[in-house]
Amino acid sequence: MTTQERANYIINKLEALYPVLSIPLSHKDPYTLLIAVLLSAQCTDVRVNQITPKLFDLADNPKSMVALGQEKIQEIIRPCGLSGNKSRAIVALSQALLDKYNGQVPQTLEELESLQGVGHKTASVVMVQAFSIPAFPVDTHIHRLAKRWGLSSGKNVVQTEKDLKQLFPMEKWAKLHLQMIYYGREHCTARGCDGSRCEICCRLNTK
Repeated sequence: MTTQERANYIINKLEALYPVLSIPLSHKDPYTLLIAVLLSAQCTDVRVNQITPKLFDLADNPKSMVALGQEKIQEIIRPCGLSGNKSRAIVALSQALLDKYNGQVPQTLEELESLQGVGHKTASVVMVQAFSIPAFPVDTHIHRLAKRWGLSSGKNVVQTEKDLKQLFPMEKWAKLHLQMIYYGREHCTARGCDGSRCEICCRLNTK
């Protein structure tokens, strides 16, 4: 099976398994999505969704978040881990949005990545999920699956993202990255599948 044949099989299989998907992180606009994605670093989406309602009840826009202050933010988000770094980043990026973008979340990767605490993956998630601008965010689940399924030999997420963008049609990126995340969490987990146990791995006969 060629790499492109593998990709085509995966598209069809994941579409059959996950024809309809919701975005895992609860949010109501680009700003609250940006904050939720930032909080999800080294934290589960479930935990983030437990924390953000309290945070957003107090501050759901840059001006209110800056006014809330780092100390209070850190207290609320502590269960998400790395609360010191994350709270500092939230205040800094919120102030930057007020100073540079009239309180609005920018819609380019370059501008998003200029914000404190916002890396390429976070920026890509916001681009595709908040603005429907084509992007293929690659997290640890997708990086693992791409290697197991013979789609990429990339040693880092940057190369894996490049390989996947070449294999899959742009119009599939938004949905496919979510489908792969869900499959990686539910079927092809880091410890539950060694590349030969889940249905897709078995079909592709990868090791």
